[in-house]
Amino acid sequence: MNINILFIGDIVGQPGLDIVQMWLPGLQKKYRADLTIVNGENASDGKGCTEKEAKALFDLGVDVITGGNHTWDKHQSQEYLRKDNRVIRPLNYPKGTYGNGYYIADTNKGKVAVINLQGRAFMAPIDCPFRTSEWALSKLEGTTKVIIVDFHAEATAEKLAMANFLDGKISALIGTHTHIQTADERIFPNGTGYITDCGMTGPYDSVIGMKTDAAINRFLYQTPQKYQVAKDNVHLCGLFLKVDADTGKTIEIERILIPEFNKTVPAN
Repeated sequence: MNINILFIGDIVGQPGLDIVQMWLPGLQKKYRADLTIVNGENASDGKGCTEKEAKALFDLGVDVITGGNHTWDKHQSQEYLRKDNRVIRPLNYPKGTYGNGYYIADTNKGKVAVINLQGRAFMAPIDCPFRTSEWALSKLEGTTKVIIVDFHAEATAEKLAMANFLDGKISALIGTHTHIQTADERIFPNGTGYITDCGMTGPYDSVIGMKTDAAINRFLYQTPQKYQVAKDNVHLCGLFLKVDADTGKTIEIERILIPEFNKTVPAN
């Protein structure tokens, strides 16, 4: 028996939420999704995920919302983590941090564990994601073999190292955070599905979802700038996984990009 899993990458602001609302029901039908996971750390105006955005996503049939370093940027997001364990944050934040780092979802084909981890290369010096993953897997032993990891990390090397470290121990490692979809989806030798980054669901006439002027000025002047979510050229990025429920191995992986990018020079 196989479990079909949809993962939607880094939703940015209202444009990202709107395109998810438009396309997700059709994608769930097309792929016969048994479980839908989204990364929602930027869903609330580009920073965090409050109860408002989470409710909109759950109403669409999303089962689990993962997070990342921007989960903490709105105090409402932190409060919400206390209320709904379907919204998770990176597990390797220090002990006592609000929220849970993994969630066990029930599907009609069995349980699926979703773990959220955050990298340390070029990011905050939090607890070790490698050792934390070992702890999480020990806690999940005997519960399910279908385990999905959202690894929210900057460095490609760290993501690849983690995938090799966990190959055969988890069903899939899905990279998030850089907002740039990579074309390296594959299945590792021991059955772990992998993509370095699932990509951004949001406006691409932007700098990773934010209006370009503020982003450029930050580099020009090396001073803080007020970021605002852009609006135009919105795309949805995601990943489809077919996982063997008995072995926990990924047997099919497909990258999703809607709509495809225009690769021709626009006419004058």
